[in-house]
Amino acid sequence: MATLTKQIAPVPSAAQFLDVVLSSTQRKTPTVIHNGFKITRIRSFYMRKIKFTQQAFEERLDKILSDFPVMDNLHPFLSSLLNVLYDKNHYKLALGQLNTARHLIVSVGKDYCRLVKFGDSLFRCKQLKKAALGRMATIMRRQKDPLAYLEEVRQHMSRLPTIDPTTRTLLICGYPNVGKSSFVNKVTRADVDVQPYAFTTKSLFVGHMDYKYLRWQVIDTPGVLDHPLEEMNTIEMQSITALAHLRSCVLYFMDLSEQCGYTVEAQCQLYQSIKPLFTNKPTFIVVNKIDVQRRADLDPARKAMLDAILNEDGVQILEISTVTDEGVMDARNKACDALLAHRVESKEKTKRVENVANRVRVAVPVARDGVKREPFIPAGVATRKKYDREDPERRRLERDDEEENGGAGAYSVDMKKNYLLKNDDWKYDNVADFIDPDIVARLEELEAEEERLEAAGFYDDDSDEDSDEEAIRTAASAIRDKKANIRLINQQKNKLQNRPVIPRTVQHRTLSDMTAKLAEAGYDPSNLEERARVLAKARGLTTKRTAGEMEVDSGDEEGEGAWGDEDDMEVEEGDGSARKKQKTSTSIVPKGKRIPGKDRQVAGLGSAEEAAKAIRLRELYQRGPSMLAKAGEADRHIRTKMPKVRKAGKTNRR
Repeated sequence: MATLTKQIAPVPSAAQFLDVVLSSTQRKTPTVIHNGFKITRIRSFYMRKIKFTQQAFEERLDKILSDFPVMDNLHPFLSSLLNVLYDKNHYKLALGQLNTARHLIVSVGKDYCRLVKFGDSLFRCKQLKKAALGRMATIMRRQKDPLAYLEEVRQHMSRLPTIDPTTRTLLICGYPNVGKSSFVNKVTRADVDVQPYAFTTKSLFVGHMDYKYLRWQVIDTPGVLDHPLEEMNTIEMQSITALAHLRSCVLYFMDLSEQCGYTVEAQCQLYQSIKPLFTNKPTFIVVNKIDVQRRADLDPARKAMLDAILNEDGVQILEISTVTDEGVMDARNKACDALLAHRVESKEKTKRVENVANRVRVAVPVARDGVKREPFIPAGVATRKKYDREDPERRRLERDDEEENGGAGAYSVDMKKNYLLKNDDWKYDNVADFIDPDIVARLEELEAEEERLEAAGFYDDDSDEDSDEEAIRTAASAIRDKKANIRLINQQKNKLQNRPVIPRTVQHRTLSDMTAKLAEAGYDPSNLEERARVLAKARGLTTKRTAGEMEVDSGDEEGEGAWGDEDDMEVEEGDGSARKKQKTSTSIVPKGKRIPGKDRQVAGLGSAEEAAKAIRLRELYQRGPSMLAKAGEADRHIRTKMPKVRKAGKTNRR
């Protein structure tokens, strides 16, 4: 069931509505269109703007209509309360006008989209779009009053208390200034304003409390005066609405001291006037301010008038004082108990209880032999003397021992003194709990069995078992060593993964290292060594270092290797028929660095003078593009010489 506690978004005014929707259309739809575009593209451009504006209006109006509660779907109490506060006809009329505006805007959007489909030019499509948005704006401007009314209703509705019409409720009513709000503040956690003048409470206030592990709500209603229903104002009608629709326990407050400004006769007359609203509700008359005037101190005429009400309707009377708190909690408890009993009785009268009761079976134990067995109480318990601390012959408690032996903290409870043993001396004998009376005979049997086993050779050494055990230990040791070795290899692999890799052009190897690796892998390196010696002898390198110290350089492009000293090396270059030897130093040219034979910048030119002339001509030709800040002859971008200065403000739309 719908409630009034739903959060409702603020309702904008008509001008704000138009600003939000039209600015959203401008920002979220394309803004560039030209007359040279295809007519289908122009039509789609303006149809999109019309459709977007229509959907924006429709979504926002739908949000407002769905947020506000529908009176027909509410509880009768909430529906009547809305009617009292806001007038049901005005409320429905405002929502109906917004709903009609929504339908009109949707119809306008559809009609103008259909017309734009037949637009034959950009101007005609633009005028149709302008007319569509203008008609939508006109429709929304006419909704100025309904939007303003709904915003006021929303603000007032957000300040209403949350009232659950179906929960356990105590309803406080009566004349103004009789102490209703003071009672609510005493029994709940509410903080209702209390003042010494009438009509301090102008609306319904709700407080909550707990009683018998249940949550209760206590409603403080505004004061009601004794006049016809048609003459009551909005403040009084809130109380009447609550009394008429809420299933609650009614507490009618009276002030016998007449400090509220109304006589006892007037208060009794008001009770008779609103008594039809108390039908089928547990009702109590609460006499407040008994610290000033009690019921017993009334004069006979007024007392007889009050007794007539009690005898006629069977209503109970409660006397309290919110100043001294006398009888406040007792009145609350009696009212809650009466409401719980009334709710149970009303539920028992429904058909749901009958359906459930038909399926419930209560099991009653019945004696098979027909003998009635009454509860049995042992004679010792029935005749036991009641414990009296002042009686010197009372039974002794553990507390008495504690007080005699130093009190709490110094006294230690004897946990063994109540042990039920054959001999009381065994209570504190720790070994007696583990001694078997036949322990000597069992020990002799055990010794005889051991002698038989020794005679049979049960405990003799078995060499086969020792050898098997030794083999198992050896295998286990080998397994542990292998696992440790595998673990070590994996650790080394992980370390090698993070090691920096040296490029092949920088790697430094010797012939002896290479042959050793090949021999370790199972290959015969003798042919390779012989070939290396022949090559070294042919190049004249054997006088500089032995064959075992020769280095293999993997960075040579020819693949034959480079042999040399650390200080000097001979580089052979040529086309195969004629070789030219050039001696360089490693301090100038790094090892393995290729030296170009010709300068490519002057390739194709006859002399240095021609190269210089070509450079001068190139620089002369580049002057023109450089003055225009161009990268070259292919650069056709011409930047604005005097760019427009941007002003402050938004630049995300045109």
